[in-house]
Amino acid sequence: MTPLWTIYESPLLGPLTLVGDKDRLSGLLFSERTPRPSEEGREPGAFSGATRQLSEYFMGLRRRFELDLDLDGTPFQRAVWEQLAGLPYGDTVSYAELAGLVGRPNSVHAVAGAVARTPIPVVIPCHRVVGANGALTGYLGGLRRKAALLSLERQVAGTPP
Repeated sequence: MTPLWTIYESPLLGPLTLVGDKDRLSGLLFSERTPRPSEEGREPGAFSGATRQLSEYFMGLRRRFELDLDLDGTPFQRAVWEQLAGLPYGDTVSYAELAGLVGRPNSVHAVAGAVARTPIPVVIPCHRVVGANGALTGYLGGLRRKAALLSLERQVAGTPP
C-alpha cells in the first residue's frame, strides 16, 4: 500500500512532508533533506489533525501533540522516543541524561543513534536533546532548525536560553 503524504508549510522550519496512512502519522520529513514519497500517495488534505496541531505548536498554543503515531523502530528506539515524547516543553536533556531515563546509562552512543532516527521530529521532540555541556549537537533538520525550535519553546515557556 502506498503511504499517504502531504506538505505542511511550516512558518518556522519551511516545508515539512507528513507521511502515514489514513489514521496514523509515521513520518515527518524535512523536505530538502529527504526525497518525497511516490507522487501516487500525495493527498493535499491528508493529516488535517496533524497540520492543525503543528500550526498551534508554531503559534505557541500547543506544548504537547496528541496524534495517533505509527512508530517503526526497535524496542530500544521506541523506548528512547517514548522518553523524548515526555520531555517537558522548553527544557533540554543531555544524551547521557536521556540514557539514564531509558535505564541504559552506559549506552549514550546507542541513545544518540536512536534520537537521530526519530521518524517524526518536532512531534517527538528530539530537538530537546543537547550535548553534555548544553551545546547544540546534530539534528536531522540541521542545527538552524534545532535552534529555532528551542528558541520558540523557551520564549513561549518563559525559560532562559
